[in-house]
Amino acid sequence: MRKFDYSFLDNGLLPTNLVDITSNIYSLQTAAGTRKERYEKVFTELESIAKVQSVKSSNAIEGIITSDKRIADIVNNSSAPLNHDEAEIAGYRDALNMIHSGYEHLNFCVKDILLLHETMMSPSGDDLAGKYKQTDNVIIEVDSGGNRSVRFRPVPADETAAAMEQLELAYLDACSNSHINKLLLIPCVILGFLCIHPFRDGNGRMSRLLSLLLLYKIGFDAGKYISFEEQINRYKDLYYDALKRSSSDWDTNANNYFPFMQNFLSTLYMCYKELDNRFAVVHGKRITKSARIEATVLNSLIPISKAEICKIHPDISPTTVEAVLGKMIKEGQIKRIGASRGSRYVKA
Repeated sequence: MRKFDYSFLDNGLLPTNLVDITSNIYSLQTAAGTRKERYEKVFTELESIAKVQSVKSSNAIEGIITSDKRIADIVNNSSAPLNHDEAEIAGYRDALNMIHSGYEHLNFCVKDILLLHETMMSPSGDDLAGKYKQTDNVIIEVDSGGNRSVRFRPVPADETAAAMEQLELAYLDACSNSHINKLLLIPCVILGFLCIHPFRDGNGRMSRLLSLLLLYKIGFDAGKYISFEEQINRYKDLYYDALKRSSSDWDTNANNYFPFMQNFLSTLYMCYKELDNRFAVVHGKRITKSARIEATVLNSLIPISKAEICKIHPDISPTTVEAVLGKMIKEGQIKRIGASRGSRYVKA
């Protein structure tokens, strides 16, 4: 059976790029924590938006898609699911809510992992919700010519329960080692989960839920306010490439964890960096919505569009953005380039 051993994280021989990005994440986490205490309302609005984006993106990665309005209605409990895909979306909503509201009471243990899977899969009527796979599964890839091949063979069904127990114990053992950085440990454990592939369905979505759970438990909660899942979906080719590289030879304990670790930490860094962009204003100035919009335009090195500003500040309405831009033009702070939808704004 595969051996779960994360002691390599204690040898001090980590690549420089992993050390650098980890340091940057810690710095951004500190800044976010300070701001959260001062601007609770902004963070509450961002959490509401990110939740919808997370449910949408995590399901979209698996090909489960519906309209943005339907997703928002389901996430906000304004409408019941109308079909199987929407029931799957509702299941992810329920599991995500469980993590957001009670991650302190959940652990990376078999009992809670099965509970999360049951919560996620029950709305769609899955008969194996909360239960391990009963038959072996394989990961298939399709090349540009449409030819299929086996990319990876996960742990066999009859070995899954034992493998999951070993994964849990290896995580607990590594957590007890004060020389192992838990932020670096998490992607290694998530890779292990994906390589075991313990469920018949829902493994990818579960890996993203477990990523958030483990990150929240050690104080890295940017994924609550900037969708972690959306970042993965946006760069999913890079994600799948890193997963492929790090899972190669996993079954013989000869795999290289670093590509997946780098991708995981880069995704988290992008969440923190995007959260930081929400507050890119002059120190000491009250962070009002108008101030955030003004700072975004004035600090941009290139002309920026209204749509781009709205993307940076999803909690601010397009009407407010438009009003602030009009005021800034009138005051001579910025100038408009182009017309209509092609308009962009730059410091005067």
